[in-house]
Amino acid sequence: MQFDFQAPLGLGSLCASILSLFSGNHQQGQITHHPVLPPSYPLAVRNPYLSAWMPSDRVQQLPYAEPQFWAGQELGWSVIVRVDGQAYSLMGVPDLDEDQILPATVHRAEFTSTHSIFDLTAGSVRFTLDFFSPVTPSNYLRQSLPFSYLNVQVFGSYGSDIQVYSDIDGRWTGREDRSVLDYEIHDDGFAIHSLSVEDAAKYTEASDMALWGKAILASRPTESSSLSALTGDPKSVRSRFAREGDLSEQEFAWTYDSVAALAHDLGTVYGESSINFAVGYEREAAINYLGEEYTGFYRAEYPTTHQAVAHFFDDYKAALKESLELDQELAAFATATAGPKYADIVALSTRQAYGGIDLTIPNDSLDTEDVLAFIKELSSDGNVNTIDVIMPAFPVYWVLDPDWIRLMLEPVMRYLDADRWHLPYTIHDLGTHYPHAIGHDDQEAEPMPIEECGNLLILALSYARATGDTDWTDQYLKIFQKYADYLVDNSIDIANQLSSNDAAGPLSNETNLAIKAAVGIKAFGELSRIDQYSRIGEEHASLLFEESLGTDEEQTHFVLQYPDHPESWKTPYNLYPDVLLGLNTFSEDAIRVNSEFYSTVRGKYGVALDNRQDWAKSDWNMWLAATFETNTRNEFVDDLWAYMTNGKHNWPFSDRYITDSVHGNVPGTPILCRARPTVGGHFALLALKGPASIQSLSFKKPTSMRHQRGDASYFKPHSPEL
Repeated sequence: MQFDFQAPLGLGSLCASILSLFSGNHQQGQITHHPVLPPSYPLAVRNPYLSAWMPSDRVQQLPYAEPQFWAGQELGWSVIVRVDGQAYSLMGVPDLDEDQILPATVHRAEFTSTHSIFDLTAGSVRFTLDFFSPVTPSNYLRQSLPFSYLNVQVFGSYGSDIQVYSDIDGRWTGREDRSVLDYEIHDDGFAIHSLSVEDAAKYTEASDMALWGKAILASRPTESSSLSALTGDPKSVRSRFAREGDLSEQEFAWTYDSVAALAHDLGTVYGESSINFAVGYEREAAINYLGEEYTGFYRAEYPTTHQAVAHFFDDYKAALKESLELDQELAAFATATAGPKYADIVALSTRQAYGGIDLTIPNDSLDTEDVLAFIKELSSDGNVNTIDVIMPAFPVYWVLDPDWIRLMLEPVMRYLDADRWHLPYTIHDLGTHYPHAIGHDDQEAEPMPIEECGNLLILALSYARATGDTDWTDQYLKIFQKYADYLVDNSIDIANQLSSNDAAGPLSNETNLAIKAAVGIKAFGELSRIDQYSRIGEEHASLLFEESLGTDEEQTHFVLQYPDHPESWKTPYNLYPDVLLGLNTFSEDAIRVNSEFYSTVRGKYGVALDNRQDWAKSDWNMWLAATFETNTRNEFVDDLWAYMTNGKHNWPFSDRYITDSVHGNVPGTPILCRARPTVGGHFALLALKGPASIQSLSFKKPTSMRHQRGDASYFKPHSPEL
């Protein structure tokens, strides 16, 4: 296998894939990965329950390979083509019967911020599988649709007879053994397979997969194709397609191990042609928010599956055009910011950063002025709207659409405003397990007092600075002040407690928490226009650095704990919001010293969280890198890129991984965390360029999709030299 670790082309578009097919440089059995080999390719990544990935170590055997749900469960999803009577598997047929179906040859794999693309040859004809999950956060309708595109493209056919087939199976439901089928055929030609779990209770899960919704496979005929459908035993259904190129005139059957299939007959194809499939997972009742059902935003306009799928297909050309613009702009912008390796990191992080979120409205009123976003804490305990998950992820929302900071905080603020949370510090999350956003009336949420108070205040100011909307923050100012006062009273002599990195255990007097508190207090001073808080935040910062409470004696670095731990250290990533927002809570000297120190504790794949650990958090390291001078920043980018591309793991981008072998573990391997939206923190360097800085996403929201904003001049941009 040959891996081509080249820089991105800038135009991370389909054209690059297509042109590469005709270069004549590909040999049988060799695969080029562009721009690099990732751990796993996102296929259909739209929300916590529609998250299908192809592990990169399966790509060489793509015709046999099945994708996985983000948590690791196998999913049945095959693509077969028929060329002049001979069938070829392009993906997902593990028990390939080569008497009937031959494996296609894989030439190239590519990812951009919105597409994963695989180029193959079947017989004399070239095919491209384009797995396309739109990222358009300002277009609430498109972003909320729980579907992803599979576009199968045909190239270089000189009069071949071609058919295209795809199927999914009951594993998409989370309970294959209880799966049932519903099939719809509509007057406009749409064929829709819906797979669900029989008698599933609302809001139930199995190993993080939803049980109460329905998995969707849909398509419609084109001007040049006819469409047929069949369900039944996978070998029988696929053999039928291999023999006939058509699925009609057969009896539907469904058992727990069946497949639901759709097939297009394109007839004789000269040159190019393409077919679209939609795969998705729908839940009419998406979220239980304080006892009320919330549903996908799209259902205000398209309440039925057929209507939603029809719109999804009608929107394809516009969505594709915008995705190619985003891919190109984001690659160019990231490359200009910190080089091509950084562009690779950002591209792989984009779909994942939005793939843990549902954008919703009330299910009873379908009121599009009451929009709330809910984010799942993937790969841990599944908490809802965890403040210290929103916090590390927020740079991506700052860059692409800062309104999303408010959309995720608003459900929490309503709960706090209802006075249902009685402890003096803010709540950790809005629910023990997704999709139950029901709060913690028992006051038993995970305690992170300093962490979450600081996070909430910084996020609130970030939203106000980015949007100019001070009306929203003003309505909750008394709540924010309560938590600012808690920080004033409790953030120097810090009781033993957890920070965001709870795997590292609790500490007293943790310096990085004290840094967050100082910045949080200053943030509230800016938010409230009360100078006293700003002065206190600055005084705390001066105590930590200028008076050396939080540093070693020579002030070469911040220590893990104070006082009397001069040999210890922790990555002080909480300095980043101070830099981003231009608060100047900490002096320039306090920021500058880190660039000199952290190169000295660098492992093979970067800098660990603190001196006790051999593991790093990629989000926090990119936060810290954004405070560095250029050379040290580039070291952090290089290390994360090296981990991302080392071929030692096949999970959806894990943000927690081993940096060195000091504790006997294997450097460059992930720990526990899969597919977490916290990779939005990788956008920290881009965020320094200013909010909403990706112009290709400048979607004009209708009045009902906008929140009233104040004076945009309230935003004070900070653009340090990078």
